[in-house]
Amino acid sequence: MEKKHERADFGKIKNYPISVRNNKVSTADFADVGKYRNTGDIADLLPRQLKALDMCAIAERVKEARDKKRAVIFAMGAHVIKTGCSTIVIDLVESGIITGIAMNGAGAVHDLEIALIGETSEDVEEEIKTGRFGMVEETAAMTMEALGAYPEFGFGQALGQFIVDRKMPFVDNSILAACVRAGIPATVHAAIGCEITHIHPKTDGGLIGEKSFDDFKVFTAMLKHLNGGGCYFNVGSAVILPEVFIKALSAARNLGDEVKGFTAVDFDMMLHYRPGVNVVHRPVTTGGKGYRVTGHHELLLPLLYHLIRKG
Repeated sequence: MEKKHERADFGKIKNYPISVRNNKVSTADFADVGKYRNTGDIADLLPRQLKALDMCAIAERVKEARDKKRAVIFAMGAHVIKTGCSTIVIDLVESGIITGIAMNGAGAVHDLEIALIGETSEDVEEEIKTGRFGMVEETAAMTMEALGAYPEFGFGQALGQFIVDRKMPFVDNSILAACVRAGIPATVHAAIGCEITHIHPKTDGGLIGEKSFDDFKVFTAMLKHLNGGGCYFNVGSAVILPEVFIKALSAARNLGDEVKGFTAVDFDMMLHYRPGVNVVHRPVTTGGKGYRVTGHHELLLPLLYHLIRKG
């Protein structure tokens, strides 16, 4: 006969009343649909839970940075432009909320093309079949012309000034041009071989490197203004800008700048290693706070914009 195994005696379990239990969710946390119907303010529709709380906190940190005249630096991958969010960034630049922009090289490509023709983002899957991908004339030629035309400027400022001076048809949709008009730094951090502008007969790799290195110094100098309440955003860059940031931060601190007590934020469609450690965690171990909110730029950035601009 098989042995019957011992069972726990649930009859001896000690219970306690729900009235004395500590709970993490309350109706006070629920989305206030009734208030939203009256106000139309999407902030009233956000539950007081998890990432909704983080988004509200991030927006408050940005407004505090503005009030304290501390830096709000927006480091962005190219998808911010490709998802139609340039106008949001431009408004935050023009209103004095964003005080500095950093882009990867692809961001500069898309910003220039938007300014020039109001369109960007070719069909890579189709064009790669015949070797036409990345082979348009104007993007690379104009980039190189811009970098050579303003010897005193770094990559971002030179390209932005070129867009403004050329009075491109869609200049008002250019982030780099907006930074030039606002008088704030905009830097471009190229990675040789990663941009379509590098596969062109007129490409000068030495000039690209020189201008991008100059922008790395401009970017490093920006970081001291984060100290004591600034905000740093990494939006949609999985590798290049998080690596640029951690090196620039070390350089700034090595040069004697106290870059502490700031808010670090990572927005992207998925979680990546480098933004987590090099933006959200390591930089704020001496003080400050890091946030990660995962989602699509075309949803997160309009929401953040609303939360910042409503107050």
